Amino acid sequence: MANINLLPWREQQREERKQQFLVSLGLTVAVAMLLLFAADRFFVSKISNQNARNQYLSEQIATLDREIVEIRQLQEQKRELTARRKDIQNLQGMRPVIVRLFDEMLRSVPDAVHFRSVSSDERTISIQGNAESNSRVSALMRALDEGSWFSESRLRQVAAVPGATNAAGVQDEESNSFQLTVMITTPEEATP
Repeated sequence: MANINLLPWREQQREERKQQFLVSLGLTVAVAMLLLFAADRFFVSKISNQNARNQYLSEQIATLDREIVEIRQLQEQKRELTARRKDIQNLQGMRPVIVRLFDEMLRSVPDAVHFRSVSSDERTISIQGNAESNSRVSALMRALDEGSWFSESRLRQVAAVPGATNAAGVQDEESNSFQLTVMITTPEEATP
């Protein structure tokens, strides 16, 4: 009898299935690797796009921060300029007042009274001068108090100065040196 082996075709079939399986497995691995590579590229591109957006936003935020600093500097300059303008307007508004004050002061000065110095604070004028007598100093204080631009004249010091020279350069026998302060009031403030 002849030896017939029926197993080789099964083995061949098994080998063919094994090869088909390995080819399928290889294709599946290749497709999976391709999908992983595509997913990696997709997410890398998404991340790089987001990083680009973040970089753009950071640059814009930095630009806005610089502009905010510039705006604050401009606002500070505006405040300074507004304050200067207000000071200038106040000075311009005070020009006629200063002229009125000096005019009123000159009208109040009696004869034989000479001012050596006149200085001013915010609302106070300090006067130093020489007078022929104490009664002349009193007359000056009364005249200043009666005026519409001055009030509350206060005598700070009176001292006799023997042998002082007057404004004409003539030597007096005796004169009085005085210091007084007077408050500045506008006519509107003086009337209740």
